Amino acid sequence: MKHIAILGSTGSIGQNTLAVIRKLPDKFKVTALSANASVEILSRQIKEFKPRFVCVGEAGAAKKIKGALGAKVKVFSGPGGIKSLIGAANIDKLVLAISGSAALSPLLCAIDAGIDIALANKEAIVAAGPVITRKLKTKKARIIPIDSEQSAIWQCLNNEDRAKIKNIYLTASGGPLRKTSRNDFQGLTVKRVLRHPRWRMGEKITVDSATLMNKGLEVLETMFLFGIGRDKIKVIIHPEAIIHSMVEFIDGVVLAQLSITDMRIPIQYALSYPERLACGSTGVDFYKLRRFNFERPDCKKFPCLQLAWRAAQEGGTLPCVLNAANEVSVEEFLKGRLNFISIPYVIERVMDRHRNVRQPDLGDIEEADTWARFQARWVIDKLKYQLVIVWLLYFGIWLFHLVIII
Repeated sequence: MKHIAILGSTGSIGQNTLAVIRKLPDKFKVTALSANASVEILSRQIKEFKPRFVCVGEAGAAKKIKGALGAKVKVFSGPGGIKSLIGAANIDKLVLAISGSAALSPLLCAIDAGIDIALANKEAIVAAGPVITRKLKTKKARIIPIDSEQSAIWQCLNNEDRAKIKNIYLTASGGPLRKTSRNDFQGLTVKRVLRHPRWRMGEKITVDSATLMNKGLEVLETMFLFGIGRDKIKVIIHPEAIIHSMVEFIDGVVLAQLSITDMRIPIQYALSYPERLACGSTGVDFYKLRRFNFERPDCKKFPCLQLAWRAAQEGGTLPCVLNAANEVSVEEFLKGRLNFISIPYVIERVMDRHRNVRQPDLGDIEEADTWARFQARWVIDKLKYQLVIVWLLYFGIWLFHLVIII
């Protein structure tokens, strides 16, 4: 019986993790759950899985949970809540499903505690890859990836000599805009962008899939997780999304991991590793598939991927800046305050303004993250003012012509 803690239990990955555990009650026991503010969902999870420890990010939401539970469950909250939870709970494996760079602090805390981490978050690795990899060398903790692409690479590399790798192929479905002309990007709505053809994911990661930034972040994640140079990492569009990634070795052999598009498969393996357990998946029906298709990514149509390659090339604090500017831009797009086509523009402007720190420590990373978020909002505000000025000029010209006609 493995004791599992799930940080970000109310999100897509968190709920899928609980679905896996629900079917394997003799293998896994939920010992801790955390969420930011989704009290209703978290309350249902607590009632069903009966964890001993809970953390709620928002103090008001924590009070509601604590009032309903009484002394049955230890409830933590606030900035240090997750750290206290990790320190108090008996955890065999921690599922880190918190989205964005907010996962960095819990990740470092779990590494310090020597806990194995089933990682579903790529932003923390991207932002602080050098810091995390250095820390892992001195601790007993291991990172087991949950993302389908990283899980595929991890499985293909099992017991293989890393020096014998020729290429790693990160596959991408192409996202919801693969067949959409770039000329139509200007008027894209949030609803349209969130309509992914293959995966059901959270809003932020779906937008990243639409810009191909998700694949760019995975390039950086692959570099840090597996110690692979960017020159050996290729991105390939595979619309069927059955091959989740491939590893090519110097002898010409290519190993690939294939499965249907179901996040519960890599989640279950991350929990059960090194054991493989039966699941309810129907598996791949090769007779119905008939063929696989592959395409080169179009970096002109999706410039975010090129920006990620640039960050991978320059390294230092630039990947952190890329990630922070992207998070702000996606957030503003989802709120309707930034159009879709401006996302890469904002990121590039922030990257251009950044003074890179080549060998960053944690303080450098935190400073770069804060700086990049401020800069991204400044660029976005400037764009808004420019639109207002254009609109006023247009209105002024129209009014001038109207006066002349009168």
